Amino acid sequence: MRYLAALLLALLCADASFAQSADYPSRAAALAALASPDADRRAEAAEWIADHGGAADSEALRRRLTDDSPYVRHIAEQGLWRLWSRSGDETVDALLAKGVEEMNAGRLDTAIATFSAVIRRKPDFAEGWNKRATALFLAGEFRKSLADCDEVIKRNPHHFGALAGYGQIYFHLEQYAKAIEYWKRALVENPNLAGVEAGIEAAEQRLAERRQHSI
Repeated sequence: MRYLAALLLALLCADASFAQSADYPSRAAALAALASPDADRRAEAAEWIADHGGAADSEALRRRLTDDSPYVRHIAEQGLWRLWSRSGDETVDALLAKGVEEMNAGRLDTAIATFSAVIRRKPDFAEGWNKRATALFLAGEFRKSLADCDEVIKRNPHHFGALAGYGQIYFHLEQYAKAIEYWKRALVENPNLAGVEAGIEAAEQRLAERRQHSI
């Protein structure tokens, strides 16, 4: 189903372009502002952390995925993608960005090679594996994509993009129960994922049809 493939690409290639975030004197001040009763302040703090934070700040943004404000939830989700896409090595980050451009242009073989170079340089960087999993999926290499998703989850068990990716792959492999399982896991990590519930409904429909045919 085309909309499912489009959803996967949107999830696994998400990027955020924020306006200039508020100025905080320190990381501690931004983290404190995340608990502000004012939604605008929480959103500003989430943007600051996305721009200036590190991997250790992921948990703080993850907690905002269930914020009362839809806008704060959106900023937190996009902020996590931004944190996850920083390896701490400028060369690796530039390679990752180059691979994303190649993938978006449909140059999948080239993108896979670029993401493989990211993995060789920084094997503990979960997003290198995640982006290669995406390119492999788009290239129809479902089993290889699953293997890369495994590597993502080993390094980042909360990676809702990879969990949603499992669901997409298993759907295409017609393993609908597994697709539902992983999509539900993705929603536990991030209940805001657009389109995942529709994917679950589609998989449930396929299972119902299969049961009907087996009677």
